[in-house]
Amino acid sequence: MAKTPLITPVLIAGCIILMLSFAIRASFGVFQIPIAGEFNWLRTDFSLAIAIQNLAWGIGQPIFGAMAERFGDRRAIIAGAILYAAGLVLSSYAVTPGQHQLLAILVGFGIAGTGFGVILAIVGRATSPENRSMSLGIATAAGSAGQVIGAPTAEWLLQSYSWQTVFVIFAVIILTTLLALPFLRSPTLASREELEESLGTVLVRAFKDPTYALIFLGFFSCGYQLAFITAHFPAFVTELCGPIDPGGMLAGIGVTTTSALGAVSIAVIGLFNIAGTLYAGWLGKRYTKKYLLFGIYVGRTIAAAAFILMPITPTSVLVFSAVMGSLWLATVPLTSGLVAHIYGIRYMGTLYGFVFLSHQIGGFLGVWLGGKMYDLNGDYTLVWWIGVGVGAFSAIVHLPIRERPMLAQPA
Repeated sequence: MAKTPLITPVLIAGCIILMLSFAIRASFGVFQIPIAGEFNWLRTDFSLAIAIQNLAWGIGQPIFGAMAERFGDRRAIIAGAILYAAGLVLSSYAVTPGQHQLLAILVGFGIAGTGFGVILAIVGRATSPENRSMSLGIATAAGSAGQVIGAPTAEWLLQSYSWQTVFVIFAVIILTTLLALPFLRSPTLASREELEESLGTVLVRAFKDPTYALIFLGFFSCGYQLAFITAHFPAFVTELCGPIDPGGMLAGIGVTTTSALGAVSIAVIGLFNIAGTLYAGWLGKRYTKKYLLFGIYVGRTIAAAAFILMPITPTSVLVFSAVMGSLWLATVPLTSGLVAHIYGIRYMGTLYGFVFLSHQIGGFLGVWLGGKMYDLNGDYTLVWWIGVGVGAFSAIVHLPIRERPMLAQPA
């Protein structure tokens, strides 16, 4: 089989879809205080909506992965974009916690149809084995680029529009991703053995494999940490961070309030994650992926523990955001690449979708516990330390993984 170039129309189109989808997804924490404040809700109420969104995203991921493999990638993406936009528009009319929580299911399924499970599988199939890890890293970094612009854009729009109007604007934006669909034509680079096997056969083999179970368990803490920080860190910074020096560098670039710093911190995470994810993709081609994942989870655990033990200042917020950002989605190209390497690329979307479900179960608990513990204790300390613990757990469970193919790979 002839080698394919690293940068292809498929990769570019996939990056555009991921960037816009994740820009919106990463902004929901910015709406935490405006929505709860308007309706005088507890922090738990809107947190539960975001938590349900994460869980629906996880449940929808293997469904959309199987849909893409059965009916075509573009049909799955169209369905996802429509659900995403519908959920946002209908949420703009929601006035009770129950309505927001119910509509979060639509948004979560929309993210599943326009997110990593479907797009990374397309990119993986369209890329030669020698470029696959780097291509997955580039696509993941595009999601980070969306995070860079998402939260600050939401904060900026909220200065001029109501949160309801911003939701409608975001619905229009997600529908523009459909303009990239004509470029998502990827060849099937699966081996003959993969093409001859059914999805059921591959799933049974994976579910019986202890390595697949370890990958599933290991991805849990990634979802817990990322979803908790995305949903609660802006509010955490707004309420607990020390004052911003009016004559300092932050004030000089327009960041004069802790709420603005909270939004900027999410952007900083996304910015540093671009470099971190690309570097992880580059390393994944050269080194054992399970050891790289072990190192990432250890780094996250140390960073989170050190941050919560130190005084919360603008400087510590930015330093933590930079460090955590470098490790943020670096797990995604390595985990998805690990799934493709071990189980093949024919049903990568579905197989990675089930692994991603673990990620989103962790995300649900991270967001929901964040709101619940805040309402009970008035702070996020306990849920933060739980995140430290599950991070250490994920580091450990990656060590016994057997990183070797179970099927013949493409020549």
